[in-house]
Amino acid sequence: MNAVVLLIAGIAILLCGYIFYGGWLAKKWGVGEGGETPAHTLEDGQDYVPAKAPVLMGHHFSSVAGAGPINGPIQAAVFGWVPVMLWVLIGGIFFGAVHDFGALFASVRNKGQSIGEIIASSIGSRAKKLFLTFSYLTLILVVAAFASIVANTFKATYTEENVLDVAASAANARTAMISILFIIIAIAFGFLVYRRNASLGISTIVGVAAIVGCMALGYVWHPLYLNYNTWMVIVGIYIAIASVTPVWILLQPRDYLSSFLLYGMMIVAVVGIIGAHPHIDIPAFTGFVDKAEVGSGVSLGTLFPALFVTIACGAISGFHSLVSSGTTSKQLNREKDAKPIAYGGMLIECALAVISLCAVGYIWSEYHVGGIVTPTAVFATGISRMCAQIPFLAGAEDVIYSMLILAVSAFCLTSLDTATRLARYMFQEFWLEPGQTYKDASGFKRFLTNPYVATIITVVLGIALGLTGYAKIWALFGAANQLLAALGLLAVAAWLGKVGKDNKMFLFPMAFMLVVTVVSLIQTITTNVKNALAPEAAEAGWCWTRAGLGSLLVILAVVLAIEGVQTILKYNKQK
Repeated sequence: MNAVVLLIAGIAILLCGYIFYGGWLAKKWGVGEGGETPAHTLEDGQDYVPAKAPVLMGHHFSSVAGAGPINGPIQAAVFGWVPVMLWVLIGGIFFGAVHDFGALFASVRNKGQSIGEIIASSIGSRAKKLFLTFSYLTLILVVAAFASIVANTFKATYTEENVLDVAASAANARTAMISILFIIIAIAFGFLVYRRNASLGISTIVGVAAIVGCMALGYVWHPLYLNYNTWMVIVGIYIAIASVTPVWILLQPRDYLSSFLLYGMMIVAVVGIIGAHPHIDIPAFTGFVDKAEVGSGVSLGTLFPALFVTIACGAISGFHSLVSSGTTSKQLNREKDAKPIAYGGMLIECALAVISLCAVGYIWSEYHVGGIVTPTAVFATGISRMCAQIPFLAGAEDVIYSMLILAVSAFCLTSLDTATRLARYMFQEFWLEPGQTYKDASGFKRFLTNPYVATIITVVLGIALGLTGYAKIWALFGAANQLLAALGLLAVAAWLGKVGKDNKMFLFPMAFMLVVTVVSLIQTITTNVKNALAPEAAEAGWCWTRAGLGSLLVILAVVLAIEGVQTILKYNKQK
């Protein structure tokens, strides 16, 4: 299969999905008929702040993208390019984009409240408590993992004698310096646009030029050579500040400018694919079982459910519903902007997933034997080599590779502080009644729900886990994230039924993702129990821990599914 054919076909199908299915959904739900959005009716200059559509698209896309659309398709390519392509396109159009769009729309119609509050109003308070507990713990794991990824991207390298290796640390030091300069540029951008009413178009041009300048400066001037633990502390302080800072100061402008890095990365990738027009060497289909003969040599297991858990952000991801209903809904300027931002944003991620498939296909011979294993390195290597085949980009392979790695790193940092803010919302909502703010609470609840206290608790837990053993339970994240997606679909379906709107487009995706999650978790539980009982088992304690957490997730899925389905059936019967 030629990569150009795959790319053009994929983009064409996604575009048709946006126009026809996305348009049908907007019409069925009455999107645009709801009057002013919560960003206007509840504007507080802190969390509820209207944002122009391009700016909010930048925030939303930067927050949900991260490295997910790159990692998942590359790892799942062991099953062949056909299963990956089918799940990205079908999952993106009929599962993920519906999930994201529905979560944003439901939240906007519920005063910008999270999926947890929507569950409370549609299903019940017990379901809300269960969902918020699960979501908060999942977000703590995300904070731990992404903080660790960022710190590893920034950290200095030391020799066995504990002497700084400047040459080996230079690339990380450059990335760290550019990231710091980028934050300063974003703050200046936000001040000019929101406090000096500068033109968004002119400010964008200046901002993008400033990004190029900070890259050039950071490339030659990078004096910070700090170890992993120091960077973890610095990242913790940064996300604590970012979580409580008004969104117009940092979150909106930084995410908006960050999105240009991703857009630029995708444009460069498309140029490379079209210019090199390579043949994809991945087999069309390798079978229903991954025999661990490719890449890292670690088996993903059976195609079902592994494919649907491994490819999350490129098809459907539960984290997206938290972003849609957590930060994006509080900044939506017009209800009609929900379709391009949520539905369209998900399909852009699908396009990035197709690009990732082309990248791994180009260097499949090296990935197949384990020569290049890390997904971000596979992506950057494949795209930069394709670009180097184009005459006017010959010799630019190293520069393009570095820029692609930098772009991925920037999105990990973006997703990190968004996750921290979302976790803070979840923690506060757990203790409050629907419609309450922390100012309405009293006693210990008022103390715990104070934004600064909730943020400190979240950051301390996340950073502490990142410094200790998050990797020991990270294997559960894929299933937990897809369970979150199933519950997000369940919540929106129940709410639509309650308000008398059509929810049938949610029923099959919801049921499918619940089955995927439960099967995946049962496999994880079984594997860990076997490993724990094996003679001379290594890390038996962690095996039992993972098995126990997996069992709790299965119970959570079953309880919420029963309550949710009962609610949906009741509303449908009333309708």
